[in-house]
Amino acid sequence: MMKFRFRRQGADPQREKLKQELFAFHKTVEHGFPNQPSALAFDPELRIMAIGTRSGAVKIYGAPGVEFTGLHRDAATVTQMHFLPGQGRLLTLLDDSSLHLWEVVHHNGCAHLEEALHHQPPSRPGFDGASGLPSLARITVVLLVAAGDLAALGTEGGSVFFLDVPTLTLLEGQTLGPDEVLRSVPDDYRCGKALGPVESLQGHLRDPTKILIGYSRGLLVIWNRAARCADRIFLGNQQLESVCWERSGRTLVSSHSDGSYAVWATDAGDSPTTQPTVATTPYGPFPCKAISKILWRNCASGEHFIVFSGGMPRASYGDRHCVSVLQAETLVTLDFTSRVIDFFTVHSTRPEDEFDEPQALAVLLEEELVVLDLQTPGWPAVPAPYLAPLHSSAITCSAHVANVPAKLWARIVSAGEQQNPQPASGASSWPITGGRNLAQEPTQRGLLLTGHEDGTVRFWDASGVALRPLYKLSTAGLFQTDCEHADSLAQAAEDDWPPFRKVGCFDPYSDDPRLGVQKVALCKYTAQMVVAGTAGQVLVLELSDEPSDQAVGVASVDLLQDREGFTWKGHERLSPRTGPLPWPAGFQPRALVQCLPPAAVTAVTLHAEWGLVAFGTSHGFGLFDYLRRSPVLARCTLHPNDSLAMEGPLSRVKSLKKSLRQSFRRIRKSRVSGKKRLTAASSKEANAQLAEQAGPHDVEVTPVQRRIEPRSADDSLSGVVRCLYFADTFLRDAHRPPAAHHGPTMWAGTNSGSVFAYALEVPAAAANSDRRPERAVEAVLGKEVQLMHRAPVVAVAVLDGRGRPLPEPYEASRDLAQAPDMQGGHAVLIASEEQFKVFTLPKVSAKTKFKLTAHEGCRVRKVALATFASVACEDYAETCLACLTNLGDVHVFSVPGLRPQVHYACIRKEDISGIASCVFTRHGQGFYLISPSEFERFSLSARNITEPLCSLDISWPRDAMRASYRPQESPKLSQANGTPGVVLGPQSRSGSPDPTRSEGTDTPELPEATLSPTSVDSATSADTTLDTTGDVTVEDVKDFLGSSEESEKNLRNLSEDEARACPILIG
Repeated sequence: MMKFRFRRQGADPQREKLKQELFAFHKTVEHGFPNQPSALAFDPELRIMAIGTRSGAVKIYGAPGVEFTGLHRDAATVTQMHFLPGQGRLLTLLDDSSLHLWEVVHHNGCAHLEEALHHQPPSRPGFDGASGLPSLARITVVLLVAAGDLAALGTEGGSVFFLDVPTLTLLEGQTLGPDEVLRSVPDDYRCGKALGPVESLQGHLRDPTKILIGYSRGLLVIWNRAARCADRIFLGNQQLESVCWERSGRTLVSSHSDGSYAVWATDAGDSPTTQPTVATTPYGPFPCKAISKILWRNCASGEHFIVFSGGMPRASYGDRHCVSVLQAETLVTLDFTSRVIDFFTVHSTRPEDEFDEPQALAVLLEEELVVLDLQTPGWPAVPAPYLAPLHSSAITCSAHVANVPAKLWARIVSAGEQQNPQPASGASSWPITGGRNLAQEPTQRGLLLTGHEDGTVRFWDASGVALRPLYKLSTAGLFQTDCEHADSLAQAAEDDWPPFRKVGCFDPYSDDPRLGVQKVALCKYTAQMVVAGTAGQVLVLELSDEPSDQAVGVASVDLLQDREGFTWKGHERLSPRTGPLPWPAGFQPRALVQCLPPAAVTAVTLHAEWGLVAFGTSHGFGLFDYLRRSPVLARCTLHPNDSLAMEGPLSRVKSLKKSLRQSFRRIRKSRVSGKKRLTAASSKEANAQLAEQAGPHDVEVTPVQRRIEPRSADDSLSGVVRCLYFADTFLRDAHRPPAAHHGPTMWAGTNSGSVFAYALEVPAAAANSDRRPERAVEAVLGKEVQLMHRAPVVAVAVLDGRGRPLPEPYEASRDLAQAPDMQGGHAVLIASEEQFKVFTLPKVSAKTKFKLTAHEGCRVRKVALATFASVACEDYAETCLACLTNLGDVHVFSVPGLRPQVHYACIRKEDISGIASCVFTRHGQGFYLISPSEFERFSLSARNITEPLCSLDISWPRDAMRASYRPQESPKLSQANGTPGVVLGPQSRSGSPDPTRSEGTDTPELPEATLSPTSVDSATSADTTLDTTGDVTVEDVKDFLGSSEESEKNLRNLSEDEARACPILIG
């Protein structure tokens, strides 16, 4: 029988207005390195750079904070990009031979990127009626001439077409076909062979009427457009790859498929030139790979630069990705770890200058961008203020720290500078400095921590648009790994050939997979942190400003507690190095805790004020006193049937009997769920009919809840510890006189829906002392809660008497936040994968709940408590619960009432890695991976938004016609990774820089926000091994609002059932 509950009260208009002032969803900026880059361009006048990708994305970068993003309508690969110098316009060529013109458009002082025009060349035969040439075919190369007003298009058929850039229309009658070029070639060179595709087009810096054309066969032609004749012809015989025209026009340099390059003189008479002045194979004499691109840059000193990619000996180093830099007798072979896409030099392009005088070399690789300073001896690499490869080693976890104190920030920056000392010369500066960043300086600093597969933790400045690397912590030096890393290239002798030089930081290879970082936690007030890894290692570190030599104490914690019948089949534990070890300035290890069995750590939390660290694996959880270097507690959470938990993530052993048993269980469950689909459908129809009869404005209908099948207690991995939490609260029942006060507690939630709460006895430390008194910390089990349906517990948080989250360690004692209300009754919020529930403390009786799975048909993946500040009133803010589901939706609930506020579609439900990598901030923002190398930043707050606010100083020629004469709206297209709902260009909605929405994303603490709500970390990278797909169909259910009195009234009817579903064991 269906049961409907009616609410006569509709939506409150004032509350709806307040929600608009508190909540708003925006995808603001993409941090990191573009995924799968395919093209590169540089504007020497504006000093901006563009990168195109295989998915059709266009990204323009200038000074830090100056970014523009666009996306082609067709998800085709961007093959070439060319800036119209000084105009803020970009011409792109896709692999379907379509041309697109982009403009940086200013609106009320702020700029954004728009696609103004696009052109699809015709492919029908005989397009050019004057010459009767064949079709345009595929475009192979593009050259901008005449200050960008004209473009020459080289094709696969050997023809050169001319395009009017402002209108993107082909100019008839000016097409240059291969037959017309062959008339100027000697008969013995023709030999009935075709010239092949146009491989290169180069313009003369001082004479725009001349074009250098290079054909695949090796023929080079200087074509005079005004006279329509060939001025000079160079009869090359090697297959051509690239050509560069020297600045004065007197020298050409061509590169070829056999690994050679040739230098040609243009003033060697009028007859066709058959032999170059210089022809050499740099890495010969053995067969070499092709030199795909070559550049010639001259200097006043007479020692010109030759820069080329490829050309390595095919047999010995054919798999290397190299760019060679040659100046006089100095040759350096830059060895990269990923494929070279393109490169350019930053040099003088003014016609009146006699020399190029290159300042820097920028190399775009498939996985990173490397910039070298060519003016400093040794040609050192220039640190990138953005575009750093987040995935230099694969990201395994991430965490965000908001409102970092200035002292800690300066110490981290100093440690990072000592890791990468800069040369004394001031010439090593970032050369891409175009545009102006209009966003205000951030008032608060935010840190993004990323753990990696190679055992490193990287610290990033996430305060603004540019994600800047600050510091790198490596934990590999503490252990003896399987493969001791030794860079053979660094140890090579000086006379080795070629002279390789390792450049770049992308290193996808891990010495030992057990080093992978699974969890990180940082105390920003004591500069202490915890790093937990794949082999059960838990490392406690502390920031030091000076290098030191010290030994690290090691302790082992057996989480199985001598339980019989379990045998660990996974990887071995890591062996720590013995004796004093040298540690550089930065975070240095103080203690190492080894979990046994050495399974991956799934949860960790740190309480620096108590000197305690808690950790959990798939076998149980433990508590460690790192001041006394002694374990406090170990609890096994394994079920007798948890045999899968004993295999480990790196084990390939799986029982056939176990696999068959699980398969039959799935079949039985699918049959049961299939019988109930008809009931669910009829319930939905009944709700819809009743809603129509009652009318949409008078009565709201609570939808029928889905029936959720309880999970079996013997499911695999039921003992996985999903969350750990410290709190100073009331746990022991008040009727016991000695226990009628609050005190330290520890909470642990598992994959089987169990919550364990321990009361801790923490002796007070001596004043100004980091050492613990002789009395040890004691832990006593206070409460044990078993949730109905045994849904995995994602997070636990304690609320004070005012319903606000407890402050972080040291915030209350140091008057950094408002002290919590310890007079009224506390409550604990337990978030499982299926519902949120609030229990009173210390009795642990159900107070209110929200069944997310039953109402919305989704499961919880990530939750966090965040403060949302109002855009209308600076002094008003609310603390809410943000939740990410397995369908990629973000829901926001009030606390402690658990009333739904807003929900947004954030991540594609198919993007399992993006959902698993999501991390929320304390002020209503979030990050998630849209590719292995990019974080997407989003905001749920109407006030706290981080987005590019910038402008470009562009100059238009007087006679140039704006390409935007054909008005086109910038459509809202999906991102390169398919996430919907992103505008092509970052555009200020108000049209002007808004101080309340500047780069200062971490809003200053408000009276409501001074409690510093804690970000509650949900499950770990183990999310990917758990259920991350939508196994329940989502129905379109209307959000409803109800008063707290009505919610409590509805819950009273179910209080007896809830009491039975959540048995409480008081220890």
